[in-house]
Amino acid sequence: MNSQNTAPNPETSRAAPTFGVIIIGDEILSGKRADKHLPKVIELLGARGLTLSWAEYHGDSPERITAALKRAFASADVVFSCGGIGATPDDHTRQCAGRALGQPLALHPEAEALIRERMQDTAREQGVPYEPDRADNIHRLNMGVFPESARIIRNPYNKIPGFSCDGPGGGTVHFVPGFPVMAWPMIESVLDAHYSDFFQRHAHVEKSVILFGSMEATLTPLMETIEARHPGVKVFSLPSVDHPQWGRHIELGVKGEPQAVDAAYADLRSGLEPFGLQYGPELVRQV
Repeated sequence: MNSQNTAPNPETSRAAPTFGVIIIGDEILSGKRADKHLPKVIELLGARGLTLSWAEYHGDSPERITAALKRAFASADVVFSCGGIGATPDDHTRQCAGRALGQPLALHPEAEALIRERMQDTAREQGVPYEPDRADNIHRLNMGVFPESARIIRNPYNKIPGFSCDGPGGGTVHFVPGFPVMAWPMIESVLDAHYSDFFQRHAHVEKSVILFGSMEATLTPLMETIEARHPGVKVFSLPSVDHPQWGRHIELGVKGEPQAVDAAYADLRSGLEPFGLQYGPELVRQV
């Protein structure tokens, strides 16, 4: 097994990868716990000029988890999988990763060393001797049993590592615990260590205008024209029927690099003139 924690640094000439997240746990789907990972992953990516393209939620079903991981490994995406990597009976993610890859599981030597270090720390904190052969301590080593190609992700909170694996289709999945206090620093470390070449050094911008008295279908041809004229700029339309300030309206705008957005937005405003619409405020945001 390799001891590095993620894929090699990407080349700067390539486009940023597609990022996805898989969130695992019956407690999320049952409502016992509210998911906090999705908004945080969006935040962590956004702070680096990156975007999340997709998200999936799955309960503690080995069949569904395995199927989701097979899709992720078969893609060319970078995926963060949150939850289910512990060693209790309802934790299936490590085993599912092995099945999805067609690889046996084995105790990662660096993970073993870190877990044993954690057990020694715990014994010292409790003022009791460290007993490496005690049954519960032996069981804890299961948290370091990963697919044979795994690379560890260090956990600054309690040293129990996560892991990363590459799939045959080019997809890379980074597995972190379900606990936010552990998962979020681990996700940050993966992004900063291995995907910094893709960070947007200059923030993207959104420019939009609030429109009254129109329908999206009417504006669609104009939106398509703007995107065709301005490659790299995305046009967006956000309708609302009960906004507390503006009531029924459409927020129509463009987003992308600042210079490209300025030109596309001017083109958009010119294209709106023949419609004779009533305008609300203009909005500018960094994204």
